Amino acid sequence: MALAVAVLGCETKPAHKSDAELGLNPQQARGRRIYDMHCLVCHEAYSSGGVRGPSMQGLYRKPYMPSGTPVNDERVAEVTVRGRSKMPGFGAVLTEEQVKDLLAYMKTL
Repeated sequence: MALAVAVLGCETKPAHKSDAELGLNPQQARGRRIYDMHCLVCHEAYSSGGVRGPSMQGLYRKPYMPSGTPVNDERVAEVTVRGRSKMPGFGAVLTEEQVKDLLAYMKTL
């Protein structure tokens, strides 16, 4: 009985869906690979909880990022490239095209 309560009380991560199951176009799929490689370590994509940083689920449906910065491509790209607060910048890691792909994917979250 205690085992059943312990198992039922555990939060599980959603199953990893394929790009096709998520309906991603090629640009969004490339962005997803970038997100999984560089962002997922701190920012959950498909749950409301964060790991070390806030979840990115629904980011583009909000008027502001957790920092208070407006949510638009210019500002999200700026934070991605330059970093902010505890988040490192990825300008030396990602090309401009990769940032565009990443933003295209983040809009699907």
